[in-house]
Amino acid sequence: MVQAAAFAAAGLTAGLAPTAWSAPAGPGAPAGPAAAAAAGPPRAAAAPDPLPLRTDRHSQGDILAGFRKDHVSLLFLHFRDAVQARQWLKRLLPSISTTEDVARFNKAFSRARERAGGIDPESMSCLWTGLSLTHPGLRLLAGREPFPAAPAGSNAEAFTQGAAVRAQQLGDTGTSAPPSWLFGAEEPGRAVHAVLTLAADDPERLATAVAEHREAATKSGAAVLFRQNGATLPGELRGHEHFGFADCISQPGVRGFDEPDPATGTTVLGKPGTRLIPAGEFIVGPERVGRRPTALPAWATGGSFQVVRRLAQDVPGWWTQVSLRLAELQRAGAAPADAGREWLGARLMGRWPGGMPVAVCPAAEQPREPGVDPDATLDYSADPHGWRMPLFAHIRKGNPRDGLVLTPGRPPLGVAELDGRRLMRRGIPYGPVYHPELGADHGPEASRGLVFVCHQADLVGQFELVARKWLNEQDFPAGRNPRTGADPVLGPDSACAFETPSGDGSRANTLYFGRYVRTEGSVYAFSPSLPVLRALTTGELDDSIEFHAGSVLRTGDVLDAGKARLTLDSAGDLVLLDAQGGRTWHSDAGGAGHDAVFTQDGELVLRTAEGKPAWSSGTTGHPGARLLLRPTGELVILDGDRVLWKASAS
Repeated sequence: MVQAAAFAAAGLTAGLAPTAWSAPAGPGAPAGPAAAAAAGPPRAAAAPDPLPLRTDRHSQGDILAGFRKDHVSLLFLHFRDAVQARQWLKRLLPSISTTEDVARFNKAFSRARERAGGIDPESMSCLWTGLSLTHPGLRLLAGREPFPAAPAGSNAEAFTQGAAVRAQQLGDTGTSAPPSWLFGAEEPGRAVHAVLTLAADDPERLATAVAEHREAATKSGAAVLFRQNGATLPGELRGHEHFGFADCISQPGVRGFDEPDPATGTTVLGKPGTRLIPAGEFIVGPERVGRRPTALPAWATGGSFQVVRRLAQDVPGWWTQVSLRLAELQRAGAAPADAGREWLGARLMGRWPGGMPVAVCPAAEQPREPGVDPDATLDYSADPHGWRMPLFAHIRKGNPRDGLVLTPGRPPLGVAELDGRRLMRRGIPYGPVYHPELGADHGPEASRGLVFVCHQADLVGQFELVARKWLNEQDFPAGRNPRTGADPVLGPDSACAFETPSGDGSRANTLYFGRYVRTEGSVYAFSPSLPVLRALTTGELDDSIEFHAGSVLRTGDVLDAGKARLTLDSAGDLVLLDAQGGRTWHSDAGGAGHDAVFTQDGELVLRTAEGKPAWSSGTTGHPGARLLLRPTGELVILDGDRVLWKASAS
């Protein structure tokens, strides 16, 4: 029971995140028959492509491949008229960059850079374009509510409410509260509808593109509510954020996109410290960790939730605080007498300024070897007290890897158990480097910080959980005395326990850290696939709930389409319920069902605890088929537009 409570506190309960809500079956209505259409002859499955996502022409390119440009502009748009907005989208569509476009360029660029001895090839330059839509934006373009239901705790609820409504639970309070934001907290009549991302190698080319897009938006009756620029820092700070630390080093690998190391099968080739995560954690549709259903509408397939945050950094304030806390540790004998402020700053961040993890080289920074993964030997499992890498360190709080101990005295969780919590980060600094000797434009009053962008398939179970239960939570990891403390880089004001070894175990010195990173804007958006964007140009949006191939429905899971819900009840039957909870259809498997899977071959199968079929739709032989729960109450399996099988009240 203690371990179960610890799992819940850390957001690691069975099923991971509330992708669906549970409701008891209502009063039993007579089970309706399953009206199966002729499935037709089965098709032979083609030989699988080992890296199919690299040639994906439907998903947007920044999600998996990453734009990786030195200059970025984000335009936050508001449209006054739906018809004009659809016309604008139709004209924009040809310029939106796909995963295939970006992946092919990035691969060629990397090869050219290697041939040039690590120097960027100036002859290779391009402009990338990405588009995400907020909940008001989707509703405007579709002309109706995009979600048939928004159950409590679901992604639909979080996305519908938006970042400003959920600010308090994410720690955006005080000086970080929505009233002070530059974007994301506008009045409903001026809500952000779209976020247009433009990224380029050449700042002049980017400026030209921004001007052209602003003009096009204005002609379509849109208002540019805010323009957020970002740029790689110059000189020795290239690849670093404003506090001076290398950034975005630890990114997850993606199955089906990144080449696996044949020696392990679980890590990226050439990056032994980078695990391969199921693609469904970042793109809606592919298989997820635990094969959990997404419980999202069909329009979400092929897309990804996007979080955009403007994080202002008080560089001199943060470093002054580091120096003061270091002096406290030195007086207590918990830090070397000759240590400089970088010694403690590295422990707060988890890395030395050059990027090497403190856990790998705790005494002093070691230079990174070109082409060598700095996280190759990063291991927290032998450091449960945080003596080498503090438990409150930014990179450890945000990604505990193999060192998360839920209950003191017990072994840490396996690293694979946290795969469903990773984020695909695409941040970039904004504002001038802090160098007051260069003038007021580089002084403490200048605006500077990080444009934080991340993509994930589960807004609640990934971004929100990491921010709320890990980074901001002072009692994570839980059960320690004194408490670990919040993340001293991004978290709220907090006391942190700096632990060092002592004769009788662990000795803790309590350090107080104030907040020197302030939220100045936040938006929840969604980056739809190109086919969905194309459909939106005519106001079309499929709000059926999709049960993706490979997903598994377990007892208590519910797919909610508003007026119809599909669940696997405690008696072991697949059940279709109406809005009042009455049964309109069930699988009649005699209570033998343990779970239900929609196979890659297009068949819905109810399986026993031994994995044997207890009931099936009889539609095998149709790879690429889709299973949809329509708000009208129908559960259908489609091959293209052809109905292979259908269940409904009739």
